[in-house]
Amino acid sequence: MEFTVEAQAAGLIDFIDAAPSPYHAVDEVRSRLVTAGFEELHETQAWPQRPGRYVVVREGSLAAWSTEHLPATDGEAAVPFRVLGGHTDSPNLRIKPRPDQSVHGWDQLTVEVYGGPLVNSWLDRDLGLSGRVVVRDPHRPSRPLTRLWRTDEPICRIPQLAIHLDRDIDRDGLRLNPQTQLNPVWGATGNAPTFAAWIAGQLDVPAGDVLGWDVMTHDVTPSRRIGRTGDLIAAPRLDNLATAYAGTVALLAAVDDISQGRTDATGDAPYVPVLVLFDHEEIGSTTNRGAESQFLTATVERIVATRGGDRQDLLRALAGSVVCSADMSHAVHPNYADRSEPGHRLLVGDGPAVKINNRGRYASDATGVAMARLAAEQAGVNLQSFVSRGDMPCGSTVGPVTAALTGAVTVDVGAPMLSMHSVRELAGASDITDYVAFLAAFLGPRHGAGVTV
Repeated sequence: MEFTVEAQAAGLIDFIDAAPSPYHAVDEVRSRLVTAGFEELHETQAWPQRPGRYVVVREGSLAAWSTEHLPATDGEAAVPFRVLGGHTDSPNLRIKPRPDQSVHGWDQLTVEVYGGPLVNSWLDRDLGLSGRVVVRDPHRPSRPLTRLWRTDEPICRIPQLAIHLDRDIDRDGLRLNPQTQLNPVWGATGNAPTFAAWIAGQLDVPAGDVLGWDVMTHDVTPSRRIGRTGDLIAAPRLDNLATAYAGTVALLAAVDDISQGRTDATGDAPYVPVLVLFDHEEIGSTTNRGAESQFLTATVERIVATRGGDRQDLLRALAGSVVCSADMSHAVHPNYADRSEPGHRLLVGDGPAVKINNRGRYASDATGVAMARLAAEQAGVNLQSFVSRGDMPCGSTVGPVTAALTGAVTVDVGAPMLSMHSVRELAGASDITDYVAFLAAFLGPRHGAGVTV
């Protein structure tokens, strides 16, 4: 697998542009894994007991793992896990169930803010729509059928108030009311169809067959490399699709290495590599598929069960497991350097970072940090350290919740970036490449892999 800046920057850009919603992100990861020989399983079915590569999807979340390197029956089911966790969702604006309104001749769609976006960045952008729509199954009319859907046409736009009508904006700053000032315009006829009727036409189904939707806005501007030498990546949803992409590449690299009989430098006992990508991290993770659900714990329990293990084997396996919670992190901002902790400023182009917070907002402790440093050494990449200023609260990740549910040693890591939660974010191309190599070393034996341009 090619860990070069050119290859990984291009791969990330293609991945992000293919994934405007969490459902598209999961579908993209699933498709790539299936192409690489992973078998898709379903939670409602019995899982096979044979060793292999597997992937399972729960709406906007996904888990994938490999047991192909383990004997089918060796009397030992308590094999520990090495889990890489991230999330598929990003802050945006989501279409309400009854979104239609006409105001002074302008046709608008009412929206609800999802997560914590920098809402000002959504103004005066050409916006497409994406997500999933649930329709009546034409073959079984009493059953629902989920359709993945997107349009990259510039369907709507949130026009900003002209400065002539807001003379105090330079003094007071921009303040937006999420109920009244973020609703996008999608026409000027005053005679628009209902959104339900319009989307039914997009899907070529009768209007009465649209039963519900999870549809959201996305910027239609493609991701791209920018900067004087092309050393930066400007893209939407880097938080946290950069991890979803890097984790997918890392899992494929790790599985290939393990299946070819490579071992890590420490000679560790066998383990099961797992990639888990959760939805709903940006709204607290407390949903049926968020990190606080039983999606991960149920998955690893079933993996143990397929190998003939019981509850005690599961607990033994978790006690020996390690979790890497991977989410993007804050590079020092050149115009706001005072917002970074002076001794822990993350530099773009200097590699990924381990994230530490002694209030438990990140799950890292000394053992987890040591595991991360060993992985960085094996990958041949630099590992920075991130700590928030003591007078500023930090965000959180899936790490603390995952650590609490599994009891496993957990470390939080991330790649540096700017403009987090903006409609378009900014990262260094070489950092993405180092991030991929680092995560691959965590999941599998990549010692001495290094990174080349």
